[in-house]
Amino acid sequence: MRQLQYEYAYIFGAVCPSLELQSALILPRVCTESMQEHLDDISKYVPYGRHAAVLMDKAAWHTTKKLNVPKNITIVPLPAASPELNPQEQVWQWLRKNCLSSRVFKNYEEIVDASCNAWKKLTETTGLIKSIATRTWANI
Repeated sequence: MRQLQYEYAYIFGAVCPSLELQSALILPRVCTESMQEHLDDISKYVPYGRHAAVLMDKAAWHTTKKLNVPKNITIVPLPAASPELNPQEQVWQWLRKNCLSSRVFKNYEEIVDASCNAWKKLTETTGLIKSIATRTWANI
């Protein structure tokens, strides 16, 4: 079977393995506005009096000067071609392997539902975020 539709949904997600916090949005586009919405959402989960370092690759929508980065977040850009430095990459790998690969979707709504259900499965499994996203060298 070959899927010929060209509709997409994107998971903008972030995890904090040490506090087992997470934030995710399922959005129709990858763009500056979507990234801004994601940063604003992450900011809501940063505990009062704390500051979040958010690791990101250097995709254009991560690095644009048009972003208004919330005061309780610092974006830490990672070197090019270094996904092993970003714990979120293991989250994406887990989602693809366990929930989202080898699927054919009927429509956009089904894509969104599958993405939401995948994130829910990830976050409802006690200790999973900590086990796949913790880097011993990053613990302070």
